[in-house]
Amino acid sequence: MNKPLVAALASLAITGIGTAPAVAAPRQAAAVTVNFAGTVSLSNCSGSVIRFPNSADSDPALVLTNGHCLETGFPDPGEVITGQSSSRTFGLLNSSGTKVATLRANQVVYSTMTDTDVTIYRTTTTYAAIKNSYGISPLTVSSTHPVAGTAIKVVSGYWKTIYSCNIDGFVYRLKEGDWTWKDSVRYTSACNTIGGTSGSPVIDTSTGQVVAVNNTGNEDGERCTVDNPCEVDANGTVTVRQGINYAEETYNIPACFTTGNVLNLSASGCTLPKP
Repeated sequence: MNKPLVAALASLAITGIGTAPAVAAPRQAAAVTVNFAGTVSLSNCSGSVIRFPNSADSDPALVLTNGHCLETGFPDPGEVITGQSSSRTFGLLNSSGTKVATLRANQVVYSTMTDTDVTIYRTTTTYAAIKNSYGISPLTVSSTHPVAGTAIKVVSGYWKTIYSCNIDGFVYRLKEGDWTWKDSVRYTSACNTIGGTSGSPVIDTSTGQVVAVNNTGNEDGERCTVDNPCEVDANGTVTVRQGINYAEETYNIPACFTTGNVLNLSASGCTLPKP
C-alpha cells in the first residue's frame, strides 16, 4: 500500500524497475488540463473533493481517499464501515498545489478494503460554499468503466506531485496481505507512486474525470505480502510485477449515492460491498 509514511523515504528509490507487459495504444484524444485544484492532503495520505454526475451544488462536499487511509486503522477483510463519526481534516489545494483552506469531516460515509480500497468522507461544507470562497470545483467521478490504454494522471495532494502514465490493463484479483481487490487498474511503469500517494485521484486526461483511486504497488518483488501485491488471474495463476503500481476503480460508486449525496447501498446498480 502507498500509505505508510515510515516507508516513504525508502519508497523514493522505487523507479518502476519491474518489466511491464505490452501496453495498449493510448487513445488519441485532446487532453484537458489536470492540476491540483480540488485535491486534498491528509495527515498520511492524499485525496480529493469529489462529486457524482447527479450531485447538486448544495450537497455536502465529499472527500475520497483509500480504505487503508482511515484514521481508525485498516478495515478488516470483509468489513464495511458506514456512518462512522469523524472530525478528520483535509488541506484543500488550489491549481498550483497551495493549501487554501482546511476542510473538516463529520462522518465516514463509507469505508472498506474488501473488493476495493476506498473511504468516502462527508464534510461540513457544500460544493457551492467551497466554490464561492476559493473558486475551486470538485472532481467528478466517472460512472463508466475505465479503458485500457487511457492516458491518466495520478495527482498526489500529500506530495504535491503529479504522475503521468497510461492504464496498462486490469487485474482480475489483486492480493496484498489479508486483502483482495477486484478488477484493479494496473499502471504503466511511468507512474512510480510512493508512500503518501495513497488515495490520490486517478484522472482520465481526456475527460478530467476520476476513474480510479491510487492505492498500492509492489515495492520489493515479494509475493502477495503487505506493500508487495500480486496479481491473480481467473485460473489462480499468480504474477508478481516489482515496481508496478495499482489503483482501484471508482465507476461503481456513483450508483450507490442518491439525492443529497446520501449513501444507499440498496440502490439499483449499486455493487459496492455491504456491511
